[in-house]
Amino acid sequence: MTVPEQAAEPIPEPAAPAPDTDARMSRLGPKLRAARQRKRLTLEDVATRAGVTKGFLSLVERGRTAISVPNLLEVCTALGISVGSLFDYPDAAVVRKGEGAPLEMGGTGIHEFLLTPASERFVQVMRTVLDPGGGSGGAYRLDSETIFVVVVRGSLRLVVDGQEMLLRTGDSQTFPARSAHAWDNPGAEESEVLWSIAPPLPQDGLRLPERD
Repeated sequence: MTVPEQAAEPIPEPAAPAPDTDARMSRLGPKLRAARQRKRLTLEDVATRAGVTKGFLSLVERGRTAISVPNLLEVCTALGISVGSLFDYPDAAVVRKGEGAPLEMGGTGIHEFLLTPASERFVQVMRTVLDPGGGSGGAYRLDSETIFVVVVRGSLRLVVDGQEMLLRTGDSQTFPARSAHAWDNPGAEESEVLWSIAPPLPQDGLRLPERD
C-alpha cells in the first residue's frame, strides 16, 4: 500500500486572498477542480476533509490565491490522489539551462521546475527559485524515501523534524522524505536550490494519510 505524502500539520489558509497570483496557480487550480469533479465531490466535501474553508478552496481552484505545500497535500489526500499526478513533466531527458516543466507543488514566493521526465523511475529532480521570504509555508512529509537538497545560490533555511539548519551556496543536506520538513529563503536576495527525491513521487494511485 502506498503511504502518501502528508503534511505534518496543516497551516491556516491566508486571511485574505491575493488579488493576483502567478501562472502556477492558474494551472494548479483547474487541475484540482477537475480532480474533484471526476470524483464527484463538492467543494464542501473536500474542504472539510482537508481542514480548510470552502471559500479558500474555491479561490485556489480559480487560481485566485496561493496554497501552502502542507495544505495542498491535505487537499490531495481529500481527493484521493497523489500530488505527483498534478505535475507536468519534461518531454525529453535533455533540459536546457533555465528550462524545465513548470511545477505546481504549493508554497509562496517560489518558482519551481521539474527536470526529470515521467519515465524516470529512480530519482526526481526539481529546481526551485525562491524570492526573499518564499518557502513551503509549513512542514510536510513526502511519499518517498530520501531527499537531497543543494543550494545553487543564496541561502535556504531547512527545518527537519524540528532541527533547523541554514544552508548557503554550495551546501547540501540529505534527509528522510517522510521526516516533517519545512523550508524558506531567509535572505534578502533570491535563492536557487535543487531537490533530488528518490524514488520519484507517485504519479497516480490512492493516497492514505500518514499520521504521527
